[in-house]
Amino acid sequence: MKCVIIDDEPLAVELLQDFVKKVDSLELINSFNNAIDAVSFINQNNVDLVFLDIQMPHFSGIDFLNTIEKKPLVIFTTAYSDYAVEGFNLGAVDYLVKPIPFHRFLKAVVRAQQVLHPVATNQAAENTNAPEIDQDFMFVRAEYENVKLNFADILFIEGLKDYVKIYTTDNKFTLTLISLIKLENLLSSKGFARIHRSYIINIKHVKSIQKNKVLISDKRIPISESYKSTFFEKINL
Repeated sequence: MKCVIIDDEPLAVELLQDFVKKVDSLELINSFNNAIDAVSFINQNNVDLVFLDIQMPHFSGIDFLNTIEKKPLVIFTTAYSDYAVEGFNLGAVDYLVKPIPFHRFLKAVVRAQQVLHPVATNQAAENTNAPEIDQDFMFVRAEYENVKLNFADILFIEGLKDYVKIYTTDNKFTLTLISLIKLENLLSSKGFARIHRSYIINIKHVKSIQKNKVLISDKRIPISESYKSTFFEKINL
């Protein structure tokens, strides 16, 4: 993946440059200490992934994302966790809080790879904890085994900080490491819908729908404004 670093802190840039060198799948093509200078470069070059600081003087990472025409994958790197919700609402692959340990950096890169290059083999799926999709079921990595989950048995999926919880009809849940974006891409054609930045639901298990909530089993799940119109179109409301 061709990547770019945008951060106004020289030490942060140096650390990320060092991390990138350690990952064979990454190719650093440029680094910037402010987002303004990076706009034209991103618009004029093929960039797969941007490591982007959020809070920068004069022109923030959010301003940058709202300005560029060509949208690469983004991993936010920041000293502040307050922007996490806004970052994920903008479609960020991951959100790294400084000081960034290498294992979290690597985990974020794997997520970006999963989005850019969907898993094609069973072995790759096992190595990246990504699920395998085959008709009416999938396998996900949970602790030390691959667990088979039938789509029909999944009630809803809740996104956590680094993991997702997959709730099933047997009143249990499976905890696995994968991005909610990846699951959304895999399950959208299987009768599932993203209704919130933290939730994907199985439409067949919806008991009732209110203006801003759905009822599944005994759980009331919020519908966010950013997903409402798409969800209602999908269920013909």
